[in-house]
Amino acid sequence: MTNPLLRTDALPAFDEIRPEHVAPAIDALLLANDEALELAVGPDVPSDYDAVSAVLDTASERLHRAWGAVGHLNAVADTPELRAAYTAALPKVSEQSSRHAADERLYAKYKAIAQHAANLSPARAKALSNAMRDFVLSGAELQGEAKQRFQRLQELQADLSQKFSEHVLDATDGYAYYASEDELQGVPEDAKQAALAAAQSDAKPGHKITLHFPSFFPVMQYGSNRALRERLYTANVTRASEFGPADQDNTEVMRELLRLRQEEAALLGYPSYADVSLVPKMASSPKQVLDFLRDLSRRARPYAEKDLAELRGFARDQLDLPDLQAWDVAYASEKLKEARYAFSDQEVKQYFTEPKVLEGLFHIIETLFEVSIRPDSAAVWHPSVRFFRIERANSVAGGSPDLVGQFYLDPYARPGKRPGAWMDDVCSRWARPEGWLQKPVAQLVCNFTPPAPGRPAVLSHDDVTTLFHEFGHGLHHLLTRVDDIGVSGISGVEWDAVELPSQFMENFCWEWDVIKRLTAHVDTGEPLPRELFNRMLAAKNFQSGLQTLRQVEFSLFDMRLHAEPGSEDRIESLANEVREEISVFKPPAFNRFAHSFSHIFAGGYSAGYYSYKWAEVLSADAWGAFEESAGDSGVLNVQTGRRYRQAVLEVGGSRPAMDSFKAFLGREPTIDALLRHQGMG
Repeated sequence: MTNPLLRTDALPAFDEIRPEHVAPAIDALLLANDEALELAVGPDVPSDYDAVSAVLDTASERLHRAWGAVGHLNAVADTPELRAAYTAALPKVSEQSSRHAADERLYAKYKAIAQHAANLSPARAKALSNAMRDFVLSGAELQGEAKQRFQRLQELQADLSQKFSEHVLDATDGYAYYASEDELQGVPEDAKQAALAAAQSDAKPGHKITLHFPSFFPVMQYGSNRALRERLYTANVTRASEFGPADQDNTEVMRELLRLRQEEAALLGYPSYADVSLVPKMASSPKQVLDFLRDLSRRARPYAEKDLAELRGFARDQLDLPDLQAWDVAYASEKLKEARYAFSDQEVKQYFTEPKVLEGLFHIIETLFEVSIRPDSAAVWHPSVRFFRIERANSVAGGSPDLVGQFYLDPYARPGKRPGAWMDDVCSRWARPEGWLQKPVAQLVCNFTPPAPGRPAVLSHDDVTTLFHEFGHGLHHLLTRVDDIGVSGISGVEWDAVELPSQFMENFCWEWDVIKRLTAHVDTGEPLPRELFNRMLAAKNFQSGLQTLRQVEFSLFDMRLHAEPGSEDRIESLANEVREEISVFKPPAFNRFAHSFSHIFAGGYSAGYYSYKWAEVLSADAWGAFEESAGDSGVLNVQTGRRYRQAVLEVGGSRPAMDSFKAFLGREPTIDALLRHQGMG
């Protein structure tokens, strides 16, 4: 047990895990998992849900926790040695996962359990139903060569997704431009200071600009040097493509992934991979998704055309940019917003100090969901990572608080850390066969600009919204009351509903009573002035038409890519077709956004990117209940929060998401609230 990856009953020893621990630990756990499978399908384990779970889930949970720790470190603390260890173990883990998921003997055992399902609790019955569905989707009903090929497809796809992710990270980390002071005219001082410090740490003159968002975007948004914006834009949209190093080019990776996904669908008897992807989702068919996206596009298009006409006119008349280009859009949009609403994102940013934002966020969670959040201690993977516990008052008078769950918070961008923001689980709530209740643990990861020495980090309003979004996922995972591991927290939740709690939380970032508690100026400590907030509110739906069409474009591209066999041979032409249909502003021909579209090629959103807009409909509608119940305490209505917590968050995946939504609102969702919230209704 000197190997920290084998100590799976405690929190991961992130400070002890080394690349050399990966192979022996994962090999040992894979062996134990295989032994558990053989025991579970044998005569000594009856066809009983608890009996099978006690054997199988115990072994698979140990593997999940160890492999999850390795995968997490690979995403947030990448090194060549760790990557090599992860990449070497990945095929073994993928092979076993696909083999177990399609094991005919285990499938037969579950079928036998299903014959007596009338005695199961609703949550357990849902977990069993999901398991039966997943056996079929995992090829359990295939025979002979077809089954072997299906399992091989899973391994190949896992390997290609990892390659895709590595290429994007390497292309992002591999780019740097050392700009002079003159080239950074207009760029905020804090961004310039960070760039100067980065150059100095490289022992280089100038200011180091990279393609990590906190470094890249302030230049695109505020920098008046058009040539520099064009240079950075070009580098960003050609990452991991044929325009860069050949060993980072994702062109063939994408083609092969799409081909393999289509082959998988054909083996399962489906016309396309999109049809397979939608089986466990709320949406019933690719056509339903395409119709939803095109309807949204039709409604948003007039607003987007108006947004673009205004931007072009402003750029021409006020910025001397008669030919607005893609690298001008963020800059011109920021200038137009400043002119129209008399504030800048940079001005607002000074009020959102990270300690104050966290304090305000925790206050919302504590008030609305009747819990408390306290600092806690655990081994971490970087000095800037923090750890917290969530507690609930004990129902027994005078008893100590009950632990609800725990979470890590990793807020800042750094080299070797995957771009973006996400929530991942360390473990889920589970009534373990040994007789104790495993509490959920989450990892919340963002990529904000690190603080300057001696000062707190300051967050843009978009950063704050991102933080709230990821906490929505975290709360869904942490506040569950379901004890069955397959459907507790976010487990078993339909993928196109999993964004409901995250997008729901974003709404708080637009409420004055909330904002007051989130802000304290970095220099003066003063809260955000009401008058400035009113201008922010007026600007809330600035370019919402353009932004909606952008999301629809990505979603439609993703769905068509996976719904149309043969798309692997025309990825770029398909992207152009979608742009012609949806976009009102065409990017340059060299744009290769698909080559770094990690969500669909490496992040689980294949034929599922529409989920963001689908879930926005749910979250906007759900938020209406909080608006309606707002009183003297604003939207922090405890009764409404309790209803939402009990109807949506606590039940996790133990029932269909539509049932949870209707339990909260008493009806099915409509698109009207989303359009109204975005100023298009």
